[in-house]
Amino acid sequence: MNYERYIAGRILRGKAGTSRYSNPVIRISMAGIALGVAVMIVAVMVVTGFRDQITQKVIGFGAHIRINNFDSNNSYEESPLSLKAPFMNQLKSNPEINHIQEYATKAGIIKTDEEIEGIVLKGISQSYNWDFFRNKIISGNIIHTGDSLYPNEVLISKKTSLKLSLKPGDDMVIYFIEQPPRIRKLKVVGVYETGLDEFDNIYVFCDISLIRKLNNWSTDEAGGVELLLKDFSKLETVNDQVYETAGYQFYTQSIKEQYPQIFHWLDLQNINVLIIIGMILLIAGISMISTLLIIILENSNMIGILKTMGSSDKSIRKIFIYIAMPVIGGGILAGNIFGITLCLLQRQFGIITLPQESYYVATVPVNFSWMHLLLINAGTIFACLLMLIGPSMVIARISPSKVIRYD
Repeated sequence: MNYERYIAGRILRGKAGTSRYSNPVIRISMAGIALGVAVMIVAVMVVTGFRDQITQKVIGFGAHIRINNFDSNNSYEESPLSLKAPFMNQLKSNPEINHIQEYATKAGIIKTDEEIEGIVLKGISQSYNWDFFRNKIISGNIIHTGDSLYPNEVLISKKTSLKLSLKPGDDMVIYFIEQPPRIRKLKVVGVYETGLDEFDNIYVFCDISLIRKLNNWSTDEAGGVELLLKDFSKLETVNDQVYETAGYQFYTQSIKEQYPQIFHWLDLQNINVLIIIGMILLIAGISMISTLLIIILENSNMIGILKTMGSSDKSIRKIFIYIAMPVIGGGILAGNIFGITLCLLQRQFGIITLPQESYYVATVPVNFSWMHLLLINAGTIFACLLMLIGPSMVIARISPSKVIRYD
């Protein structure tokens, strides 16, 4: 018979000697571990959800990598880039590049009877990937591209729509500040909303042929090209490859270089989560130490008797390890159930909302990752077991003659 396991079971059930405080302390410790695990799960899933959703939105607008002429990288009035340039074929043969699309931008001013608003026209072609925008259209439709019957269609943001009181089907007039000034009457066919104010406040989508006509470009010229990659984790590596392929006369930028403030903000959130996880693991470990010390001190007389009967310190340590295992395991199991349930409810029903203009999303996003769950659980187990070293040293210091005589 394994007497260590038997004694541990009696202590856990509150049947070992004078264990008046063991049961409440064990329950409190288990609840503390459960709460800590649940908080870590929620924190990690929410922060990774923020990172993934905001990254997808920024990439949906600007692609992974952008190539322009070097003299137009900070301007909405680009110098033309030839789509027949030698490096274009090399880009198409790169196995890490999933999609290539040309674009062009041009600054303008929308004027209505009552309002005036500065905007940037982004011209796109038939090669444009609409996957991101299809579920961002809140009214109307996406524009037709590559069709001479619909050269004046535009897609505006919800913010522009509200500011200028425009809706699908309305006409609007755009003024381009040139010498002489140029005017175009365009038709609104759809309204989009991404939640990214940096883009929603200024961008209006149109067929690239409109900008080519305004700039007197040929059909094989564009303001730049955007590249979508197969694997975002290889962004820096592929960006270096694209720079070498395009040559020094072209300016290549990754999405992180185009919008560093957004990605730096996301990096800060990751640091905050690491700090939270570290503090929770420390608290869980201290809770485990306190629990075992209370149980050890409360059962010091039993430890003294076991030592006089020939039990080794190692054998007695096993008793308290057997006590710790269900406490840690039960706490982790309860924490996983509680944390995952909260995340599932949030993902399904969007219970907690956010001001989209500040956080880029309307509800708290949740991203499930089995790898993160595994790391959280493994880290909690390791931290709690590591903390058992201290209490186990107390057992070796207990003198049988002193504790039995004291009792």
